[in-house]
Amino acid sequence: MKKILLVFSLLLVVFYSNAQFRSATLQASGLTCSLCSKSILKSIEKIPFVQSVKADIQTSGFEIEFQENQVVDFDQIKKAVEDAGFSVARLDVQAIISETAIQPDAHIEMGGLVLHFMNVKKQQLQGVTKLRIIDKSFLPAKEHKKMSQYTKMACFQTGVMESCCTSTASTPKTSKRVYHVTL
Repeated sequence: MKKILLVFSLLLVVFYSNAQFRSATLQASGLTCSLCSKSILKSIEKIPFVQSVKADIQTSGFEIEFQENQVVDFDQIKKAVEDAGFSVARLDVQAIISETAIQPDAHIEMGGLVLHFMNVKKQQLQGVTKLRIIDKSFLPAKEHKKMSQYTKMACFQTGVMESCCTSTASTPKTSKRVYHVTL
């Protein structure tokens, strides 16, 4: 029995990575003036896990700081931008990651979310790491199509775990949201 518990514990360590998402850099598309930026800023500020937001009118960008120990929902950020009347052109996230092995087409649970790593080399992540969200509504269609060459898994098109997805010890195969990321 002790051996079974030990093996199970090791599997949890391998497949469940402790990560804290601490900030994001968002670039929005469709902005034409400072009022557009202000509209997005006000919309993002209303998200419960957001600590602060700063706008950069020159780049149509936003620096978002997350509250500590909160689960971050990237779809809520996207929705806030869309509710303001614009779209997300790019979302890069800074995460503090504790020793995590990644490889192409691997699903890893981090910070309460399932991440599918694409176009990466097999490696260990440790410390502050920049991840780019590459799902359909987080970058232009042309870039999304380009990224599709790095996987044949259906979850890249649907955004949820499919029958092709490998489940981790703590994440059963269900229609759970999967965020596709690259370094």
